[in-house]
Amino acid sequence: MDQQKALDAFSALSQETRLTVFRLLVAAGPEGLAAGEIGERLGVRQNTMSTNLGILLKAGLVRRERQGRNVRYHAHHDGITGLLGFLLEDCCGGRPDLCQPLIRQISCG
Repeated sequence: MDQQKALDAFSALSQETRLTVFRLLVAAGPEGLAAGEIGERLGVRQNTMSTNLGILLKAGLVRRERQGRNVRYHAHHDGITGLLGFLLEDCCGGRPDLCQPLIRQISCG
């Protein structure tokens, strides 16, 4: 991930609703959530939610999948991995042992 894409991702996450949506989609796992369900859970109007999801989509942090008349959103793991990789690219000055606690904390196992 280059610096501009990282800035776009941070900009997208710097708003409370978008950060909450992103975390909700990460927690939802591979099943993701329908756009309407996200709005209902957070008490956000459809047009506002649509705008926020569009910003997250453009930043590469979420992906969408059309299912008939519904749109389902998922955390975009390539975007997440790219952002984390950008942040940790020069981590620990060549001493990977210093990064191990962080890697354990963010791993899923």
